[in-house]
Amino acid sequence: MHLEKTIAAISTAEAPGGIGIVRVSGPEALLIADRVFKAKNGGSLSEARGYTARLGGAFTQDGEKLDDVVALVFRAPKSYTGEDVAELSCHGGLYVTRRLLREVLASGAVPAGPGEFTRRAYLNGKMDLAQAEAVMQLIGASGEQAARAAQAASGGALSRKMRGMRESLKGTAAQLAAWADFPDEDVPEVENKPLLEALEGYIQALSALLRGFEQGKAFREGVDTVICGRPNAGKSTLMNLLAGCSRSIVTEYPGTTRDIIEETVLVGGVPLRLADTAGLRETEDPVEQIGVQAARERMGTAQLVLAVFDSSQPLAEEDAALIETLEKTRSIAVINKTDLPSSGIQQKIEESFAHTACISAATGQGLSELEKAIGQVLGTADFNPAAGILSTERQRADAARAKAALEEGASALKMGMTLDAVTVCVEEALSALYALTGENAAEEIVDEVFSTFCVGK
Repeated sequence: MHLEKTIAAISTAEAPGGIGIVRVSGPEALLIADRVFKAKNGGSLSEARGYTARLGGAFTQDGEKLDDVVALVFRAPKSYTGEDVAELSCHGGLYVTRRLLREVLASGAVPAGPGEFTRRAYLNGKMDLAQAEAVMQLIGASGEQAARAAQAASGGALSRKMRGMRESLKGTAAQLAAWADFPDEDVPEVENKPLLEALEGYIQALSALLRGFEQGKAFREGVDTVICGRPNAGKSTLMNLLAGCSRSIVTEYPGTTRDIIEETVLVGGVPLRLADTAGLRETEDPVEQIGVQAARERMGTAQLVLAVFDSSQPLAEEDAALIETLEKTRSIAVINKTDLPSSGIQQKIEESFAHTACISAATGQGLSELEKAIGQVLGTADFNPAAGILSTERQRADAARAKAALEEGASALKMGMTLDAVTVCVEEALSALYALTGENAAEEIVDEVFSTFCVGK
């Protein structure tokens, strides 16, 4: 990356809006902005103090006025990128914003690549790699918990946790090295039992971190969820309850739902990508047969299944077959129609499923019980977004590598191998933890991280 170049890009969405922002960053950011922007008070941005704003207009090189503009000035190193930055805010029409960017580029800036502003912040020491990744997590957050977790990571929660673990592990590595390299000096002997306890403590901490990744993943990426059951069990009514609108057609006639109806909803802060499927039964209707087959296929790939049972009716053959099908699937039995007289099937269903919820999809009664069951089965019930969690596969892989190295070191110690072998494992774990926050990340890894960013961020 050529930090001596000044970059520019549109930093607002590529859609009409209240304002459009063109961001310029680099050693000539203010000089280039001055070639486009003319302040009403006659002052130049190059002479302006940091954290100040100027009202004026943007003009083409031929002197034609493009729009009224507010210019913000940020001076290095106290800016997002750590460089001089100018942000030009115009009215949010697509043509005006793009034309403003074109004039900035014609005045000497070069187009920014994906994530290049944040990458410069990383290279200039404004944030580490884990914090940079949290920026995109925050932009893409679809719920409160995901946003809070991204905000915590952006503020350095994960980085501080990794730094503390690294410092402690460095102490262990230093003790091992001193004992090995200076056996004749007055160096405290490394005792196996305290060393093993220390290694196992690190392993437990990394195991908890890896579990948190799976919890956070549900909030970040959502969960493919299928609603299934026999006809008229209340699947479409449940779909509409969770969606908060009439998303699926509900009638008293079996087989109404034939195609898969999809909707993404937030339940307990977790985005569920819901699929309402055709009722599971044997049918002579060729169109309904296609729907039933699609439902069975979708169940096989779902991350979570909400199996709906009609509590007012005895269990049918279709219900028994569904229970058997879901024996090894992550699922919740939804015992529906509790507002009607019970047929006494609840005990049988509760014996067959680890997680159940009794609801009336028609009235909404019991919805909180279903939300609680979903949190339990997904492991999100005790999720703490402020704790500092792993948020990307890259981070997860580095944490897993550190854990595997420490497990190998602990195993070597138990087998009576020399401390040199343990030292190698500890050093490998340290390398992985440094890579996690980007302090010794290869350039290809950095390239890959920022390639996922949007242009302008």
